[in-house]
Amino acid sequence: MLTFIKKEPVLCISGILAFLSCFFVTPDKTYLSYINWRTLILLFSLMSVVSGASHAGTFHYISGKLTSGIASVRKLSLVFTLLCFFLSMFITNDVALVTVVPLTLLTMSHVSSRDLIFALVQETIAANLGSMLMPFGNPQNLFLSSFYGIGMKDFVLLMLPYTVLSLLLLLLQTFLVHNVPITSGNNTTELHPLDTRSLMLYILLFLISLLSIAHILDEKILLLIILVAIGGYNRRIFRDVNYSLLLTFLFFFVLIGNLGRMETIRNLLIQMLSGREQLTSVISSQFISNVPAAILLSGFTDQGRALIIGTNLGGLGTLIASMASLITYQLYAADQKAQPGYYLLIFTLLNVADLAILMLASFMI
Repeated sequence: MLTFIKKEPVLCISGILAFLSCFFVTPDKTYLSYINWRTLILLFSLMSVVSGASHAGTFHYISGKLTSGIASVRKLSLVFTLLCFFLSMFITNDVALVTVVPLTLLTMSHVSSRDLIFALVQETIAANLGSMLMPFGNPQNLFLSSFYGIGMKDFVLLMLPYTVLSLLLLLLQTFLVHNVPITSGNNTTELHPLDTRSLMLYILLFLISLLSIAHILDEKILLLIILVAIGGYNRRIFRDVNYSLLLTFLFFFVLIGNLGRMETIRNLLIQMLSGREQLTSVISSQFISNVPAAILLSGFTDQGRALIIGTNLGGLGTLIASMASLITYQLYAADQKAQPGYYLLIFTLLNVADLAILMLASFMI
């Protein structure tokens, strides 16, 4: 039980809070109206497609192609950073990190601890910031764009200035990594075989998913297509879907729905948020991470654009501000030569600095 709690802290907390809220609002038929089924279906569909593309060897193949033969530590770090930044726009920040970080640990195993840590922190920041451009780049974007009815074009235009500035920051921070050759160890990445037949199927399913995100195709039809296509082709893909995330969303939907029916709490939250939506979402993300913050705050404000900006920028800062950041930390900490304390120091310094710059830019915009 303790192991599960450590592995899924947000799921456990959301479940406990949802359960406790049921004592204040007696369960009834209204509970069904709490749940945003569209978000859950889109999340499930996209996670299934990305899982399938990963099984086809797509992302390892791309990584291998881009990094093959690179012998400079700084250049290799830059390639991995940009890979995380752009991949996260389409396969989410956590999947990008799960793909790229192990490759980084392998290909940069003989570089200095300092350069390895800076490279990993850069990749983590890149994944969290790159994912904010698209409504399907991370879970909170998918939820908020659906909840507030913000189309893909408007969403991209909203987040484009922050994405461009983020890319410039990442390019500048690359100079923190020493420009020295990788003198020993594995400085090439093995090319994994690519299953092109499977890849074509998942590209097609991804395009169909985009139609549903753009409100051209009903999400129920999308779900049917996903279940039939992937279930008929390789049903094992469904095992890799992050059901904990879906369950976390479900718990938060119940919690928010119940809080909304408690008049005193509802009025208090509305008053706290009024005029401070963006700042509140940034601060909340530091303590409960940006996905729960997005779901929680959305029930008490109509300022969806402010929440989108706030929860995306709020993914920077503390280690738990974005749960994707924990992926890099856990993978690095498992390494025999890991220096977790030093990693957390560098991670916090760079994240706080980037958050401050982007927040300043947001006020100017």
